[in-house]
Amino acid sequence: MIQSSKPRKQREFRFNSSGLHVRQKFASAHIAKDLAKKLGIKRRAIEVRKGDTVKVMAGSNRGKIGKVSAVSLKRSKLFIEGIVRKNAKGKEHPIPIHVSSVYITDLDLNDKLRKARIEAFKTKV
Repeated sequence: MIQSSKPRKQREFRFNSSGLHVRQKFASAHIAKDLAKKLGIKRRAIEVRKGDTVKVMAGSNRGKIGKVSAVSLKRSKLFIEGIVRKNAKGKEHPIPIHVSSVYITDLDLNDKLRKARIEAFKTKV
C-alpha cells in the first residue's frame, strides 16, 4: 500500500494499480473473531479466496451465508453460491458483492501455501 495518508493519493493508487498481484491485497475482508481465535491469527483481515465461507454484512443480501464461487480482483467483487438474480428469461446470474461488505466465517485451507502463510501470521505480532 502507498504510504501517503491523503485520500486523493490513496484513490489514485488504487485506480492506477494495474497488476493483479497488487489488487489481491485490496480483496481482503475481516475475519470472524471466533475463527481468528481458533486459528490463532492476530490480524483483523485476510485475503478472500474461492472456497472461503463468508457472511454478507451490508446490502439487500445482509445476513446470508455462503461459499465464495469466484473473486474478481479487477472489480474487487466476489460471487457467492446461492446469491443470484433472475433475468427476464428466467436464467439465474450471480450477484457481485463488494469485498468490504462481507466477513469471513470459515477459511479454505486446502492450499499448502495459504496454510503456511496463516502459520506465518501466528508468529508475527
